[in-house]
Amino acid sequence: MKSIPKRLAATSVIALVAIAAAVAPASANPGPLGAERAAEAATAAALGLGSGEALQARSVVVDADGTRHVRYDRTLDGLAVVGGDLVVEKSASGSVRATRGQAAKGLGTVAKKVSVSSAAAIATARKQTAYTPTATTATQVIWAGDGTARIAWDVRTVGTRADQTPSRQHVYVDARTGAVIETQEEIADGSGTSKYNGTVTIGTSGSTGAFQLKDALGHTTSDLNGATSGTGTLMTDADDVWGQSTYTTTGAGRQAAGVDAQYGAEMTYNFYLNTFGRKGIWNTGKAAPSRVHYGNAYVNAFWDGTQMTYGDGSNNVKPLTSLDVAGHEMSHGVTENTAALVYSGESGGLNEATSDIFGTAVEWSANNAVDKGDYLIGEMIDINGNGTPLRYMDQPSKDGSSANCWSSKVGRLNVHYSSGPLNHWYYLVSEGSGAKTVNGVSYNSPTCNGGTVTGVGHTVAEAVWYRTLTTKLTSRSGYAAAREGAIASAKELYGKGSAQCLSVEAAMNAISAPKGTQTCTN
Repeated sequence: MKSIPKRLAATSVIALVAIAAAVAPASANPGPLGAERAAEAATAAALGLGSGEALQARSVVVDADGTRHVRYDRTLDGLAVVGGDLVVEKSASGSVRATRGQAAKGLGTVAKKVSVSSAAAIATARKQTAYTPTATTATQVIWAGDGTARIAWDVRTVGTRADQTPSRQHVYVDARTGAVIETQEEIADGSGTSKYNGTVTIGTSGSTGAFQLKDALGHTTSDLNGATSGTGTLMTDADDVWGQSTYTTTGAGRQAAGVDAQYGAEMTYNFYLNTFGRKGIWNTGKAAPSRVHYGNAYVNAFWDGTQMTYGDGSNNVKPLTSLDVAGHEMSHGVTENTAALVYSGESGGLNEATSDIFGTAVEWSANNAVDKGDYLIGEMIDINGNGTPLRYMDQPSKDGSSANCWSSKVGRLNVHYSSGPLNHWYYLVSEGSGAKTVNGVSYNSPTCNGGTVTGVGHTVAEAVWYRTLTTKLTSRSGYAAAREGAIASAKELYGKGSAQCLSVEAAMNAISAPKGTQTCTN
């Protein structure tokens, strides 16, 4: 089984504080997460968090040398702190080496007197939606997304957008002034014969006359038959020979989208397991369901926190079930269950790019003869109707909207376009700058600083970014944190001064990512 390289060097020390970690008796065997939960109060004290602030350990990544990367959520006097999540890096002995997050220190004094009622906050939030909500709730929180904590209402609206995409939108309203602080969206937009992948092997179950599109792990694919809600009907077949290469709305042709979705789910699960040892989206071995034939002429696909859903595209003839799209949507789930990058601003761009990176990685990993690995996003689904891909990783601006380089304005773009610089970084680390042909596709990647980048392979870029996502980033991380985290991760994986680290750093320079303290030599 292929895995990421062993950690070679400890990360540079940002803050060093000794703590007396409370560990359960050995006989209890609480595991790393259980031990960290027992030590939450001690960790909060070691970090200097204020009175009323409490940490809640969410996950732990343990390196070969015993270093622990503990991801925490935070509360203040029982209220959730939005943007207060952080990652604490601890040595094997329990001492704190580094903290990462928007609000890594104490929140300070927070005035909690509410001047705006929940009803007023709901009325304000409903004006921010582009649809009529079917349900709305309001919950008091502490909002600390920009490092300045304040009392706020988290208003969650549920409904359906005009393009048929479901919505679960959060609008954060200042509970003292009534101003809208921020809006976030929970829904992240995008053997059988398949439409895109040729004849493939897929997992099914059942027996003659009643085979089901359900594999041994529990990946299922259901037919929504044009509905926009519900679980749909589990796809079945009499002889266990599914689909055909020509897509139709009935019979075996209709199954083709299901074959693609099932194949994509299985290939994505296998990629994460065989590359990083990650057991699926939740890292628990649990499979995720897929739904196909959503809505009418729905030109999108989405992850909603529990499952992948695919529309049939323009005129219901080009379902959005290609391999990189499946990997993209499932990777939104991985992001949600690791760094939880919010779906707006620079963090939203990193979220989208993460899905593009690992959707591309799934293509490389599957090694499908029909849908070969490339650095194009959505090249099989022809979403533009002219044969061009949805996005280009070598030069993102070729789509007419994405940014090649970071600037202070990137965070104002739609998240599908602010993803451009990180997609560009992935290509540069993988293949380097300049002109190159890979698997018959011509690329020509520029640099924003006029420099040259030497590529070290896509598997290196993937290993570095996965470690950055799982051990360095928090919900509000932007490109500055991405640069710091990627260089630190490259040193940990490959060593100071290594060719891999130098490529990672050069590529960050090449996309103009804002510089911090991390270099490959310090």
